[in-house]
Amino acid sequence: MHRHKNPLTLPDIHRGASVAMGNFDGVHLGHRSVIDLARRKDAPLGIITFEPHPRTFFAPDAPPFRLMNAETRAHRLEKIGVDQLYEIPFTQALATLSAEAFVDQVLVGHLGISHVVIGADFCFGKGRAGTAETLAEMGRAKGFDVTIAPLITNGDTPVSSTAIRKALTEGRPEDAKEMLGHWHRMDGPIVHGEKRGRTLGYPTANLAIDGLHLPRFGVYAVLFDVLTGPHTGQYQGAASLGVRPMFGTNTPNLETFVLDFKGDIYDAEVSVALIAFQRPELKFDSLEALTQQMAEDVAACRKSLAPHLPAA
Repeated sequence: MHRHKNPLTLPDIHRGASVAMGNFDGVHLGHRSVIDLARRKDAPLGIITFEPHPRTFFAPDAPPFRLMNAETRAHRLEKIGVDQLYEIPFTQALATLSAEAFVDQVLVGHLGISHVVIGADFCFGKGRAGTAETLAEMGRAKGFDVTIAPLITNGDTPVSSTAIRKALTEGRPEDAKEMLGHWHRMDGPIVHGEKRGRTLGYPTANLAIDGLHLPRFGVYAVLFDVLTGPHTGQYQGAASLGVRPMFGTNTPNLETFVLDFKGDIYDAEVSVALIAFQRPELKFDSLEALTQQMAEDVAACRKSLAPHLPAA
């Protein structure tokens, strides 16, 4: 997959794709239906998305809401066969473009798209003045095809990033998976923590989760994929998501004890999939009580992970 972080200076060889356009936070089943409608035999499959997320641009102080950072989203889009990923920088200049100017300058001028698919509720341009219907009219006038994808439901519930966030907030990763079509993952480099787990016999790999929607704090059974370095592969893990209340006030992070593993993975890129919620975050009266609980957590995680191996 060709990932273009500045697609407004695109070489001709990467123009002319059939694209799906949207934010694609989570790349859930509703997004997949939009993307699948963009697949054509006579053109590469492209994705137009925006970075940072427009919601972050307009409300930078709002609580974190993203299900995926840009890296996780790119990994998922590559897995489903996307050829061209156009991450358009969402700047003040872009935010002030009218709907027609966005089409003329970006879709036609810079990307030269042949076909675009959007969801029925997609809006674009200054003041969100452009709708799916107005984009279809512009496409007819400017020489590219437009397909409007219907909304997808899970039973009676529309599949949406909002519904997925709710499931994760309530500690229901299995229900989130039903709407995502894949396990909810958090990606990034392993960072140096306080190394407290080593002294307890449970060394952990620490992943920063800044800017992401926070699932319910607690212990999860996880699948732990090492994406780079000499230990590349998939492992089982017991992960603690939260603020470690026993040790004062801390920034939320994800600490994973990788089962049956020895090796140095600092700075390696990893992807952690939440499989099952085991218990809420607790504050313990002693290190002995914490260590005993960690042993119980590991045993519970092994049991929860057994049905899901080896595939994620």
